[in-house]
Amino acid sequence: MSQQSLEDLLKTFPSPVTMLRNSKIGAYVYPVVPYEYSNWRDEQRAWLETACLFDQSHHMANLYVEGPDTLKLLSHLGTNSFEKFPVDRAKQFAPCSYDGYIIGDGILFHLEQNRCVFVGRAPATNWIQFHAETGGYDVSFERDERSPSNTHGNAVLRTCYRYQIQGPNAWKLIAKLNGGPPPEIKFFNMGRINIGGRKVRALRHGMAGAPGLEIWGPYAQRDEIRAIIVEAGREFGLVEVGARAYATNTLESGWIPSPLPAVYSGEKMKAFRQWSPAAGYEGSGSLGGSFVSSNIEDYYMNPYELGYGSFVKFDHEFVGREALEKMAQKPQRRKVTFAWNTDDVMKVLRSLFEGGDIYKYMDLPLSNYTSASYDKVLLGGKHVGLSMFSGYSYNERSMLSLGVVEPDVKIGTEVTILWGEEARGTQKTTVERHRQIEIRAVVSPVPYSKVARETYAEGWRTHQK
Repeated sequence: MSQQSLEDLLKTFPSPVTMLRNSKIGAYVYPVVPYEYSNWRDEQRAWLETACLFDQSHHMANLYVEGPDTLKLLSHLGTNSFEKFPVDRAKQFAPCSYDGYIIGDGILFHLEQNRCVFVGRAPATNWIQFHAETGGYDVSFERDERSPSNTHGNAVLRTCYRYQIQGPNAWKLIAKLNGGPPPEIKFFNMGRINIGGRKVRALRHGMAGAPGLEIWGPYAQRDEIRAIIVEAGREFGLVEVGARAYATNTLESGWIPSPLPAVYSGEKMKAFRQWSPAAGYEGSGSLGGSFVSSNIEDYYMNPYELGYGSFVKFDHEFVGREALEKMAQKPQRRKVTFAWNTDDVMKVLRSLFEGGDIYKYMDLPLSNYTSASYDKVLLGGKHVGLSMFSGYSYNERSMLSLGVVEPDVKIGTEVTILWGEEARGTQKTTVERHRQIEIRAVVSPVPYSKVARETYAEGWRTHQK
């Protein structure tokens, strides 16, 4: 019996929206890494005040692409220019559909001549693999899938460990590990440092308010390298960050992790849907929030809305170019942070101790309960935007969310976010019967963290079209 495809699965539902809004996939789990090493409040504080160690070895896929057509393939899919992409360079890679909407994003590393690795979530990984398999390119690929959410007691094996050392004391720690000042590595360039007598590859990166390094090497060395970093980091206040706090750093630094992949509609996308298994991310992921539309395309996002407009370069042919050339001429929604009203948040929490339906449960520090979240943002009763990723920042003492607003909505404007789902909630297993509530929020800059705004290199976190 042939495997059911995403296209087959979609035919069994009235619409993609119905399928996704009632998915039974359950809660998203950051696998293998401990839930907390200490407590999530102190773990959040560390990336602002001292130094922290993120373990990114498990929740992302690694897709290695090799062969004479490696850059030809990736250039065909990337909105980015590939005119200057030498070995030991990396770039944020956010491929689009034929209609110019985001499939997903991640980091693309140029490891060796004709060899790259894409590191990120499933949607963009699947899109690259589909074209590698079906596009007639002279490439081979190896897919190292994310670690399972439930290992069932089995050993976890990955091609590499991947750690990030971040925070204001990160460079002092890196110098100590290296045995002296590390080589100067420009932002999103790669180099090598010494750790415990080993040469370790490193990417100059930043995701927690102060630039640091992302390092990686053979998975068999993960415990050895981690132990050396932890021991050396004691004098600099290094804190290991667990799965519970890890995802919340983006609330301060400004990356929207999980927009809905734009694959569920369009005749040109049909071949991908027929290739994609029904049990894959696209067929099992969930969609939630107070924004409801019967048209799946109302959930799609373009690069300009997500702050990726500076990447788009019309110096090469790529999937979605014609559509993006038209979009580039029009005003676009822009990415912002929403700072939630504390009194309204407390109403939500207090309802847990009252009779009747509660307001939609708000987990701390991360309140997302679906693969892709879309809550309606209102101004004077008019729909003016979407809140897409929400949680609590101990550093800012605020509930925050990332999302988009119409171009005429100014920073400092008070809006309301409609929190919770319609009709007491959908059939998702993460949704209890509840009431909706309007939560006041102030439209704020992105990144929200002053440190991130003032120290990050100009790019996707800070750029507004």
